[in-house]
Amino acid sequence: MNGQKMPPERPVVAGAQAATLLGGGVLGPRDLAEAMAVAPVLVAADGGADAAIAAGIVPRAVIGDLDSLSDAARARLPADILYQITEQESTDFDKALRRLQVPLVLAVGFTGGRLDHELAVYHTLATRPEHRCIVFGGLDIVFHAPPTIELDLPQGTRVSLFPMAGVTGRSRGLLWPIDGLELHPARRIGTSNAATGGTVEIVTDGPGLLIILPRETLPAAVAALGARPRGAVNV
Repeated sequence: MNGQKMPPERPVVAGAQAATLLGGGVLGPRDLAEAMAVAPVLVAADGGADAAIAAGIVPRAVIGDLDSLSDAARARLPADILYQITEQESTDFDKALRRLQVPLVLAVGFTGGRLDHELAVYHTLATRPEHRCIVFGGLDIVFHAPPTIELDLPQGTRVSLFPMAGVTGRSRGLLWPIDGLELHPARRIGTSNAATGGTVEIVTDGPGLLIILPRETLPAAVAALGARPRGAVNV
């Protein structure tokens, strides 16, 4: 087939701009435009390239095992932007995220479809904490908590904390603080907490905590995650 077969972990897209990662799942009418307003570099994960073509945009790169890319989309894409990763130990979302060396990734088209696929996305967020990535869909945004984060949220904003591993930490600005609690996916989770107004600070003692917020808080999440480049250059 046409395209490049990728060696392990070689970056495909790198630089100081944030990137939008587009999947082949459910895509709302405003999702792509809203993401690209913040993260203008478009990368498609496998069949997400079909959605990019439908929107009239040629992505910077298409990354994945490429088994979901349609023949029609393939015919309209330059062969040198197709990056085939044939191993089947990871999902296309994971394959793509690992090859992006950018300060922030906004992932759209990864929610609202098959539940096992969506859960696999959240698994990747928890196992790749070095990649700052916000997944958003129709109602919510989800991202992995860095060691310390401060979010400017209005009073009453829903703040759900979902542990993907055993996590401890502390907080301020939450109606129910997490100080002294051990969050764990099989024992104690933190759904439907709420901001008391102003700054919400969450400090964790290790990786594995996902933060789930209403979609309208995306600007606050982008600001809080910092969008700092990781010293990479374009390749």
